[in-house]
Amino acid sequence: MALETEFVPLTIEELPERAGALKAQGWRFVQVLAVNTEDGIDLVYSFMKDGRLANHEIKGVKKDVAVPSITDKFLAAFVFENEVHDLFGVSIEGIAIDFGGNFYALAQKEPMTIISPEQKAAREKARKAAAAKAAKEKAAQAAAAGAAAPAQPASGAVLKEKLAGMDPEKAARVAAAKDARGACGAAAARKGGGWHGEGDRHPVRPAAPGAAGAFAPRPRGGGRGRSRGNPADRLRSPRA
Repeated sequence: MALETEFVPLTIEELPERAGALKAQGWRFVQVLAVNTEDGIDLVYSFMKDGRLANHEIKGVKKDVAVPSITDKFLAAFVFENEVHDLFGVSIEGIAIDFGGNFYALAQKEPMTIISPEQKAAREKARKAAAAKAAKEKAAQAAAAGAAAPAQPASGAVLKEKLAGMDPEKAARVAAAKDARGACGAAAARKGGGWHGEGDRHPVRPAAPGAAGAFAPRPRGGGRGRSRGNPADRLRSPRA
């Protein structure tokens, strides 16, 4: 007869109730298995009934987190719970027969949590690779979200939406002020563009290519294209 095996997720908080339910259903305790991982200690509680082996897994138990004992339901578990405490450093509370850390005479504390320099380097490399991958995925998601973002409405549409929610009289004043500002801006553009300035109304015509200054405005006053020069020079020069 083949043994049917299954793995069932479990949390620390669910452990006491799960153990009580298994006991009431006639399951037999088999073992507690501990595995040292990068995220903490994984605990696997195995129970058997009618050719079925059910493994209830608690993932990533930290050393500062207490795990309740199941010896009040399955006394035989005290051996495994003492072992997990001594070899892996897992804190287990309420063990019916607690050796207080002396179940084994150990030369090294928590020996099953020691890893070689090669294992440590491999874990560090894997951790960095995972962080880099997560950062890349996050950047890609941000870029996709930016590309999918809806275009911002034009300023005129935004103003119309705001005016629609205002008091009608206030909205009319705001709209009139906006129209007045627009008219002033247009008048200023017509007044300043294409002319020398405020007091000189001579239009500026563009120069032909290669003949810069060919159409420069004629000086106001004086002779045609002749400079008056210095008055003192005219007094010294005889008239022709």
